[in-house]
Amino acid sequence: MSLKVYLAGKLVDKDDAKISVYDHGLLYGDGVFEGMRIYGGRVFRLQEHLDRLWDSAKAICLTIPMTPEEMTAAVNETVAANKIQEGYIRLLVTRGAGSLGLDPNRTSNPQVVVIADRIQLYPQELYENGLHIITASTIRNHPAALSPRVKSLNYLNNILAKLEGLQAGCVEALMLNHKGEVAECTGDNIFLVRDGIVFTPPTDAGILEGITRQTVIELAEQSGRRVVQEAMTRHDVYIADECFLTGSAAEVIPVVKVDSRTIGDGKPGPVTKDLLDRFHRLTRQA
Repeated sequence: MSLKVYLAGKLVDKDDAKISVYDHGLLYGDGVFEGMRIYGGRVFRLQEHLDRLWDSAKAICLTIPMTPEEMTAAVNETVAANKIQEGYIRLLVTRGAGSLGLDPNRTSNPQVVVIADRIQLYPQELYENGLHIITASTIRNHPAALSPRVKSLNYLNNILAKLEGLQAGCVEALMLNHKGEVAECTGDNIFLVRDGIVFTPPTDAGILEGITRQTVIELAEQSGRRVVQEAMTRHDVYIADECFLTGSAAEVIPVVKVDSRTIGDGKPGPVTKDLLDRFHRLTRQA
């Protein structure tokens, strides 16, 4: 069965889902997006994702050409049409077609695209054995240049860091902020465990406020663990008992080596395993 994509208010075949080459989303990365997971045929934390989408759009003066209720219906319609029980949603809004200049006032007809598909970001053995990652030399965008809270279509900053990881034989890479503090990985948020306490960088460290990140914080607190959001350096990563990443596609995945330093005993730790188990129970019941 050919996948159906929601575009311009209707479902079309994947091969027929086309937008103008003059769309500023393509020409300049001018637009916003969300990545969401589907569990049991339902989108996980859809409302939180839509809230973030609208915040991102507002921050860049982009008017989404439909209401949140209409967007919810479009997402659910796309999931149902593709009969996907376990999968991934990519929802994006472009600035629309315009001139070759930067002026957003010369664009019109912003495009809303909803793509539903199946995804497995990492193979199962990496969840069982853990990731090896490096620290990229590419830093996160300076927050005064572009707020990291805007999930924009321009991901070149992350892609360049991702390339560094891949060239080093790693599927992920850690990114620091302009202060040299730990920010996040190229597509995931980062957590550390030290003496039973769960640590993660604060939002002002230059990170995206991940939906899965917030879910894991809640799960950790519900389990009676203390969660601390504070600035951290690579030293904190190197001496951590455990390290794991979170993201909509990745869910919760352990990290066992960073910059050739072994984390803990080199195996996924008990806190990571417990939180991954709690996340699986939550999402499979969502």
